[in-house]
Amino acid sequence: MTSNRPYLIRAFYEWIVDNDCTPYVVVDAYHSGVSVPQDYVSDGQIVLNLAPRATTGLEMTNQGISFSTRFGGVPTSIYLPVSAVMGIYARENGQGMVFQEEKLPEPARPMPVKVPPLDPEKKKDKSDDNPDKPTPPTGSGKTRPSLKVIK
Repeated sequence: MTSNRPYLIRAFYEWIVDNDCTPYVVVDAYHSGVSVPQDYVSDGQIVLNLAPRATTGLEMTNQGISFSTRFGGVPTSIYLPVSAVMGIYARENGQGMVFQEEKLPEPARPMPVKVPPLDPEKKKDKSDDNPDKPTPPTGSGKTRPSLKVIK
C-alpha cells in the first residue's frame, strides 16, 4: 500500500484551518529534496506556517507540498517531500500529529529467468539455403489448403 502520510497531512491541515487555527508543519530540513531557506533551520528542522494568509499557491500532492511565502520580506518558493514532514499541528493549542519515520518497502527482487543455452552445433535447416524456392511440406502426406479463383 502507499503511504498514508500525505492523506493525513491534508486531513489535519483542513481540520486545523476549519477550526480557525494556524497549521504549522515540522520538517526535516536536511531530507533529500527539501527546498527551504537554510538560515531559518534549527537543529536540522524548520517549522513552517501553512495558513492560507501566509502562503501563495499552496499545493499538497501525494509526493510533496509546495507553496510560496516570505522570509524576512523576501519571496521564497518552498518544496517539501511528504516524507520530510515530521508533524503537523495547530499553533494555538498544539493539537495535531507527529509522524514516525517511514520504512521504505524493499524493492521487488527480480526473478531469475532461465534461458535455454544456444547450441552451436545445431544443424542448419536445408530450407535456409535457398529462400526463394518454397519447399513442399513433408510428413503426413496431406496437402495444404488452397483457394481457387472462380469466374
